[in-house]
Amino acid sequence: MPLPECWFAEMDVPAELESASREARQRLEEAVGAGVEPAVAEAWHSLDGTRGGELARLVLLSDFALDALATRPALLPAALEMGELEAAPDRALLEEVLREALAMADSEETLHRVLRRFRQARMLGIVWRDLNGGDMWRTARAVSELAEICLEGALGWLEGHFAARWGTPAPRADGAAQRLIVLGMGKLGAGELNLSSDIDLIFAFPEKGTTQGGAREYEHQQYFTKLGQKLIAALDAISADGFVFRVDMRLRPLGDGGPLVGSFNTFTSYYQDQGREWERYAMLKARPVAGDIDAGYQLLGELKPFIYRKYLDFGAIESLREMKAMIHREVKRLGRDDNIKLGRGGIREVEFVVQAFQLIRGGRDTELQVTSLRDAMSQLVALELLPQAVVDELREDYVFLRDLEHALQAQQDRQTQTLPGDPENQARLAMAMRMPDWGALREALAACRERVRRHFDAVIADPDDESPSPEDETGRHDVAWRQLWQGEVDDAEAERTMAAAGFELPESLRRLGAFRDSRGVKSMQRIGYERLDAVMPLLLEAAAESEAPSVALERVLPLIEAVLRRTAYLSLLRENPQVLPSLVRLCSASPWIAEQLARHPILLDELLTPATLYSPADKQRLADELRQTLARIPEDDEEGWLEAMRVFKQTQVLRVAASDIAGGRVLMKVSDYLTAIAEVVLDSVLRMAWRSLTARYGQPSARDSADQAGFLIVGYGKLGGIELGYGSDLDLVFLYDAAPRGVTDGAKSIDNLVFFTRLGQRIIHLLTATTPSGTLYEVDMRLRPSGNAGLLVSSLDAFAEYQRKEAWIWEHQALVRARAVAGDDALGKRFEAVRREVLGRERDCDELRREVVGMRHKMREHLGSGAEAREAGQFHLKQDAGGLVDIEFMNQYAVLALSATTPALLEVTDNMRLLDALAQSGRLPEQDARDLQAAYLAYRDASHRAALAKGRSLVSGEVFADHRDTVSRLWDRWMRPASDDETKDH
Repeated sequence: MPLPECWFAEMDVPAELESASREARQRLEEAVGAGVEPAVAEAWHSLDGTRGGELARLVLLSDFALDALATRPALLPAALEMGELEAAPDRALLEEVLREALAMADSEETLHRVLRRFRQARMLGIVWRDLNGGDMWRTARAVSELAEICLEGALGWLEGHFAARWGTPAPRADGAAQRLIVLGMGKLGAGELNLSSDIDLIFAFPEKGTTQGGAREYEHQQYFTKLGQKLIAALDAISADGFVFRVDMRLRPLGDGGPLVGSFNTFTSYYQDQGREWERYAMLKARPVAGDIDAGYQLLGELKPFIYRKYLDFGAIESLREMKAMIHREVKRLGRDDNIKLGRGGIREVEFVVQAFQLIRGGRDTELQVTSLRDAMSQLVALELLPQAVVDELREDYVFLRDLEHALQAQQDRQTQTLPGDPENQARLAMAMRMPDWGALREALAACRERVRRHFDAVIADPDDESPSPEDETGRHDVAWRQLWQGEVDDAEAERTMAAAGFELPESLRRLGAFRDSRGVKSMQRIGYERLDAVMPLLLEAAAESEAPSVALERVLPLIEAVLRRTAYLSLLRENPQVLPSLVRLCSASPWIAEQLARHPILLDELLTPATLYSPADKQRLADELRQTLARIPEDDEEGWLEAMRVFKQTQVLRVAASDIAGGRVLMKVSDYLTAIAEVVLDSVLRMAWRSLTARYGQPSARDSADQAGFLIVGYGKLGGIELGYGSDLDLVFLYDAAPRGVTDGAKSIDNLVFFTRLGQRIIHLLTATTPSGTLYEVDMRLRPSGNAGLLVSSLDAFAEYQRKEAWIWEHQALVRARAVAGDDALGKRFEAVRREVLGRERDCDELRREVVGMRHKMREHLGSGAEAREAGQFHLKQDAGGLVDIEFMNQYAVLALSATTPALLEVTDNMRLLDALAQSGRLPEQDARDLQAAYLAYRDASHRAALAKGRSLVSGEVFADHRDTVSRLWDRWMRPASDDETKDH
């Protein structure tokens, strides 16, 4: 019985395909009518018009599908029964179908037949859905799952079949069973296989040993090698039934010359000692797809430091560029410009764009540590690495290219990406892509490839390929700077070049020559030296264009020297030439910044984004950013946590310093930012310490009137006064509130006091422990009750009692600048009530004045500039008479003397607002307050500048003479005791 004519008649078939359409119809009618079972024939003829039209389109566009149906007509009713023409069957169902079929296999020959027929049936459904409007991503996922199911089914059958002869692997040292680990690489690892893709595999096993229970024993290496060979043959060998998947093992260590399988130790040693850049690229997509999946993820976890660098790795771009150049040369040599995968603007270039960001940033932005290209694309937007519009365009063009690839491969079930040259197959492709004709398809493809190439060039292109504008005589390609750096000009010419650019001679030339001839430079490997060779002319030009070229060179060279062994940073500077002017400007302005960058080159990453570099975050944004950073790190990875915290803190401080140098921040705002950074860090450190202590000992018991025990970090000094500077340490006091004789509720119970003491110790450890990125903060605990002789932590009640009965006046002075900075909010409010009570009580002003002046006098003697410096006309900004500490002491005296009747003085802890409060309350003349504020800001600003310049607090006495006279005059008016002339300072 002929097939319904309407199935074929309703298709709009191009003239080039009319003959092929008639032949396809004839073959199907012969297949269905040649003695086929009645039930099969009935299923064919029961297709409705829509399904029949899909069938006609399928067999016209795919010789593979036509051959499969003509050879095995029963495939169609089977596909209908499983619903495979509408959607991919559930994975569990497919696994069960294969398992049942394999249960009947009693030989490798039968195994091969079962696998191939299973694959052919599934591929028929996949191709049907794809050519009839299926989603590319679903097609890729379905093919990938098919490969995984076949791999696992074949491996399980082979393990069981050969167990009697070969035995089974000995358990691991921890008693866990061992199986072969099959890592899927490339598009299989990504779960995005194409219709006729090879599968790239790597085989591994956990531990060496010998098999047990077989006719003879085999070393694990030998056993897994034999098993791997059998698995490859089960999938790759071509028989009368075709093949399952072509298998490529060349991505394994040492490629075809290396062993087929390796142990975990073999893999980790190889990648650590010999791993090459292209292997990092390959491992991006590695994913366990069969065998011991959990052990596979364990292995990949051990290899992660090789795959993803902790720092931004711009060296990866050079590797990708070299790989693409090699591919391009091969495409050109073989005349494969029509290859939609490897040619210009092809599939591989989209993959390179995305994977470049994964390689460069995956160690820092762990969201990029995904195998799927589609998932990685989404993260590029979330991490603001590429604009949404660019990613949307890349995604759409990638889908177009992959759809075209699928249509091409569906024709013959061949792994090809080369466009056909004959009119018939060209017409097939156009029809598959729903284009009017081949010309329209070529036009759409050309536009697509042009867009891809543009985005590829923006990310991967060699910056040296960019030609400078004709008028740019001092561009970064200036031959003079390159010759100067490479020592190709004589001394006289070198001096003329450097002198003309404003460098001081001969010192700058000597410094450059000493660096070029240094042991560090001479011992560099080839690729590292090539990177340095590319960067140095750019650096010299950037220094020459700065305000002080010699200073810039002097301060930047130690940074370059520091990264000679970590040449990815040299790549960062070469790949991002806009970074060098910022680097030179910051280092020229501040040796402190230059030193920080040299000590912690990871901070160079910040120079890539001026928008954030010169715009420090407020406290809420800081907290959000830190939370997102720490969320990427496993809770049990304390080393990683500490390192991330330190990088975060240094990064944020660098942003503040950069904006400070750029002139965009007033002094008080700088201190606000630095204080906010410290508060966010303290909050996170407290959470971390609390989590680790309670996990071990349980929660401390609360007092009867409270829901839970509380802990509080109180900031004193500059932290409490919101006046932190660069490099300031933290003056802290730890308070808690809990049941006086309570214990924790964990399996290992300890006293509350012991718990909170250990909590305080843990906090100090986290803040001061040294990692490769340094420490977070230095901590000073001497302001706690009884100082160094006192307990590390105090209950709030004990603290209050101490402040009321035992504290010295200087301790009450310190309390003026104390405030809660992290911990329990309720406890913070109670602390503030104690502070107000202690500071707000009435005092004998004359006695208070004598105490304060006496303390100030001692401080000047011990901490001031000294007689010798004063004779030389030098002035200590902080400690000399008329200096910054005089203003602080006057404020503290005012709070202690006046707050009983002027409670507004208890509202704030910083000096500027205290002076405002004194003026607003009438306790200080308005002009005096403004004069003191002007002096205070001048001193603080000078201190900030000294910190950035790594200078001292000693300055010329003439510079601040007016401010010093003002402060001294007001000090005498406020603080001179009525009956004790001896305490007057001169």
